[in-house]
Amino acid sequence: MSIQPPAGALEGIRVLDLSQIMSGPFCTMMLADLGADVVKIENPNGGDQTRSSWGYSVVGDDSRAFLSLNRNKRSVRLDLKQEDDLARFFELVRDADVVIENFRPGVADRLGVGWDAIRAANPRVVYASISGFGQTGPYSTYPGYDLIAQGMTGVMSIMGEEGRPPVKSAIPIADLGSGLFCAVGILAALIERTRSGEGQRIETSLFESALAMSVWESTEFWSTGVSPRALGSANRMSAPYQALRTADGYLTIGANNEKLWRLLCEVLGAPHLLADERYADNNARMDHRVELAEELEALFAGSTTDDWVQRLLAAGVPAGPIRDYRQVLEEDAHVKARGMIATVEHPVEGTTKVLASPIRLSRTPAEVRTPPPLLGEHDDEVLGALAAGAGA
Repeated sequence: MSIQPPAGALEGIRVLDLSQIMSGPFCTMMLADLGADVVKIENPNGGDQTRSSWGYSVVGDDSRAFLSLNRNKRSVRLDLKQEDDLARFFELVRDADVVIENFRPGVADRLGVGWDAIRAANPRVVYASISGFGQTGPYSTYPGYDLIAQGMTGVMSIMGEEGRPPVKSAIPIADLGSGLFCAVGILAALIERTRSGEGQRIETSLFESALAMSVWESTEFWSTGVSPRALGSANRMSAPYQALRTADGYLTIGANNEKLWRLLCEVLGAPHLLADERYADNNARMDHRVELAEELEALFAGSTTDDWVQRLLAAGVPAGPIRDYRQVLEEDAHVKARGMIATVEHPVEGTTKVLASPIRLSRTPAEVRTPPPLLGEHDDEVLGALAAGAGA
């Protein structure tokens, strides 16, 4: 007997998920959190690559990478290269609202599940494609990896410290960003479908997603004609707005306007900084950000991170400590108060912690309901429903 899709903002929306690894699964996890019925179509020979080949496993065979991206979904095994399984897939397509894939361009068409074939079977389907570099253009056939996209879009050129080797963003912004952009596109297409009655194709890529996030860097280049340089933790539009060393660690400050700059100097007991022409306004402070950081760190060395953060916040200066993930995930009271850590009961792993959705809806909240599925866990449930429907 088929389990009914959960209540939620996307209740009644059926998503067939052909994607794997990170970008597509992150997109469909967000949709599933919002109530969509996401059916993950996996190859019988191992399923999603992240089940076994990414990261590490703890108890069962599925890796932590897979477990982190596939909650609230159902898994069905279908080999799209087999005629019978391809036919079963198209039976599912007839009742689907969304199909998502993140194959390299051309692969979906060769498998017989490209946009034209899906649209012919169900004109109402929203078809979403995520690739490394897009479906067209000179890079379209390149393999798509977050690291490669970060390097080729300029992102790595502004990470880290000036004069040191390139550094990638530890958060995979191209992978996760393309998943976010794809989810936005899917939701927009579903809304448009209520007017037109027709589906459409959505396309995004790791390359374009990383580039689209370079809003400050592109603005600086077009304003100056000079490629932006790496600034460490500093902001390229204001100063001081960065991480600074204290007596026992680091803090971040956001004194990014004249009022906050004056308040910062008052808290630090540093009227001489206000009188210094090098720091007379934001442009001057940006031009002399290195000297300014050195002077500020000399003052911050007089006390601890927690002490300075309390004093700065009391004065109205935005500030915060730099914490590691143990402090954030185990000790942070705000994380707990906001419910950003959820648990699921996995049939093999047992009680498993996951990050909750940051999307807050007042009537139809995003929820973590079910654990990531075992490979083929819902074969009978989903494919059996097809057989029952055919018999009826």
